[in-house]
Amino acid sequence: MAVGSTLEVLLSRLWEAMAGAGLFVAIVLIVYLPGRFIVVPALDRIEELIGIEETAWNSFTKIVNAAFAVLAVYLAIPLSGLATTPTSTAAIWAGVTIALGFASRDVLSNLVSGAFLVTDPRFSIGDWIQWDDTEGVIEDISFRVTRIHTFDNELITVPNSQLTSSAITNPVAKDRLRVTYRFGIGYDDDIDEAIRILTEAAAEHPGILDRPAASVRVEHLGESAIILWARFWIDHPQRTDFVRIRGEYIKTVKERFDEAGIEMPYPYRQLTGEIETRVGPGADPGNN
Repeated sequence: MAVGSTLEVLLSRLWEAMAGAGLFVAIVLIVYLPGRFIVVPALDRIEELIGIEETAWNSFTKIVNAAFAVLAVYLAIPLSGLATTPTSTAAIWAGVTIALGFASRDVLSNLVSGAFLVTDPRFSIGDWIQWDDTEGVIEDISFRVTRIHTFDNELITVPNSQLTSSAITNPVAKDRLRVTYRFGIGYDDDIDEAIRILTEAAAEHPGILDRPAASVRVEHLGESAIILWARFWIDHPQRTDFVRIRGEYIKTVKERFDEAGIEMPYPYRQLTGEIETRVGPGADPGNN
């Protein structure tokens, strides 16, 4: 009789626990889903109408989404019966906090780094950045990671802490970008003529600014060429325009160098010395 009574109690408590867990899940879904699929999309539509800066607004909608998740759990714990007193509720939250503290040290580091990235006005979605021999366009900044779309159509997920601890170059942060390219000419070629061609090619290109004007300098004397350093400015730089303008400029210069007979030499080596041939015993010298 005592065994049957104990088993009945255990089954009753198991049923209560399962009912409480089911109610917990139901309350979480009832509170969280409207926020995730109604409030957040509504905020996105508001952003499209009023034209708020995308980076900050995306972070705001992520915070709203996380707030609904926390609120859902906070309400579900006492309402589902998993914690029936304020003391037990506080104990559960304390345990969750301690567990999260040990498990999410890197996450918190990335979260803080993400906050710095979002609030930095020179670091926005759509910017072209370069870091650690990698480059691409920022596609999204989340609490933990930043997603970079490379120019090879790859998607890189970078921890926020890695970006804040690295030197980042943002070529499009300013309204103007200076482009530098090195050209090599032969030692027998006319340096002044080459400088004139480089300068005129920049001045005639519609995508290159007249002010500041392009400049050309002799950089150094290489092993097989004289290196000229051409610099010019473009306005409102974007990655596509940068590649196109630089490519068109190089093509024009190459064609005009060919017309002017100016060589663009490549490195080569000249071997000097003697080859000695020895004739072995019994060999016919005439066959060597």
